Amino acid sequence: MAKVQQSHLFKSFFYVLLRKNLLKLEITMKENHFSIVFKSFFVILMFLFSNLAVSQTQQNYVIDNNPDFWDRVQFGGGLGLGIGSGYTDISVMPSAIYNINEIVAVGVGLQFGYLSSKNYYSSFVYGGSIVGLVNPIPEIQLSAELEQVRVNTDYESNNFRPAFSDNYWNTALYLGAGYRTGSVTVGARYDVLFDPDRSLYGSGFMPFVRVYF
Repeated sequence: MAKVQQSHLFKSFFYVLLRKNLLKLEITMKENHFSIVFKSFFVILMFLFSNLAVSQTQQNYVIDNNPDFWDRVQFGGGLGLGIGSGYTDISVMPSAIYNINEIVAVGVGLQFGYLSSKNYYSSFVYGGSIVGLVNPIPEIQLSAELEQVRVNTDYESNNFRPAFSDNYWNTALYLGAGYRTGSVTVGARYDVLFDPDRSLYGSGFMPFVRVYF
C-alpha cells in the first residue's frame, strides 16, 4: 500500500514538473513567436518607409528638374541692314520664343523698319508676327512665320506722277530653313504669299540671321 502511494506521489510530482516545463516551453515559444512577428513587422515597416523615402526623393528630383515657364523662354530676334546705290533698308525685329521641348518652339515678334529709295519713296513699317520653329536635329531649324505689318509709304513726285502716299496692311507667310549653331541660326526663307505689286519687299526670297538667348 505504501509503495502504491509513493508511486502515486512520484507520478503526481513528475506530472506537475512536466506541466511547469511545458508551460515554460509554451511561454518561451510564444515569446519567440512574438519576437519573430515583431521583427518581421519591423522589417516590413522599415522597407515601406525606405520605399516611401526613395519615391519622395525621386519625385522631388523630377519636380526640381522640371523648368518653370520662364526657364523655357528665350529672347532675341534679328537685325536687318541693307544699303545699296540709293537704297536703304533698316529693320529691328525683337521676338521671344517658348520651347515646348527640345524640338518644337513657338513665339511672337515685333517688327519696325525703314525703307527708302532715293528720289522714289520712303516707307515706315511696323507690326507683329507669330513664329513656329522645329529642330528635327540640333543643327537644322525649320521655321514658319506669319507676319502682319502696316506699311506707310510716301512716294515722291517725278515726271510721270505727282507725290502721293500709300498706307496698307501687308500679310506674309514665310517658310524657311537654316543651320543652327549655339544660339545663332543662319538660313533663308520664302514668302509663299508674295505679291510683286503689294508685298513689302521686292522679292519673296530673303536670307536671315536669327539669334535667341
